[in-house]
Amino acid sequence: MALKFGGKDNDLSSFENGKVVVVPVPYGKTVSYKKGTDKAPAAILKSSDNLELFDEELKKETYKIGISTLPSLNVKGCRVEKMIKKVEKALSNVYKKKKFPVVIGGEHSVTIGAVRAAKKYYKDLSVLYFDAHYDLKDTYDGSKYSHACVARRLLETVKIVEVGVRSLSNEEHDFLPNNNIKVITMLDALKNQDWCKGAKGFLSEHVYISIDLDVFDPSIMPALGTPEPGGMGWYEFLHCIKNIIQDKKIVGFDVVEHCPIKNMIAPDFTAARLIYKVLGYIKWT
Repeated sequence: MALKFGGKDNDLSSFENGKVVVVPVPYGKTVSYKKGTDKAPAAILKSSDNLELFDEELKKETYKIGISTLPSLNVKGCRVEKMIKKVEKALSNVYKKKKFPVVIGGEHSVTIGAVRAAKKYYKDLSVLYFDAHYDLKDTYDGSKYSHACVARRLLETVKIVEVGVRSLSNEEHDFLPNNNIKVITMLDALKNQDWCKGAKGFLSEHVYISIDLDVFDPSIMPALGTPEPGGMGWYEFLHCIKNIIQDKKIVGFDVVEHCPIKNMIAPDFTAARLIYKVLGYIKWT
């Protein structure tokens, strides 16, 4: 039996009746450090079955917007270019049906396909990109579609605001500044408590959000393929994303780069709770 986000199996969780469609993409072929991101969607979905569905902060049961879950995308053994095309096709169908997609990765390369699909329907699209790494390499390990090149590929078609970054190469340093990207490092965020205004001013009306879980400090999210110290805290992140969501039209989001650790369920549950919180912050009309 396929896993469903939140464990609900009723009329609200059907594709036809729900507003949200969860798309699991178990892919990890270009991961360059710790392997295992292909196991993340199943771990997150399994943990989501144990969520309390009433949100203490928002005073509501977010699942009542209707959250359906597709079977995991069959990307096992695919070259990264083929995987990206499969994600683009799957999300194009979600958008065609006027549903809201949530992609659970898998490595960060899945975002390329998701944004390509969103761009077909929202011409003014921009991307809010949470990550510890800049992901601005032109190629990595012989691939232009490596998880280390995602932001560079996105910049070919959309504007990006990167938030929480704190690790880059000399190549990436030389690539900046670029007129299509605004970078808010962790140091920037610590120095300027009002940095959200700058992020919102750079983003367009329609925004796709990509959340690499290594934006969080490893003390909160240790189950990562490429951890970096000095990341965001839980409430710091929630305050930030809620602030931005309130003023923008969010058209989809993904949560990527989770790398489950055997016998450690807290990171799986944290990722599931994060998805549920973001869905709760979005304005549904």
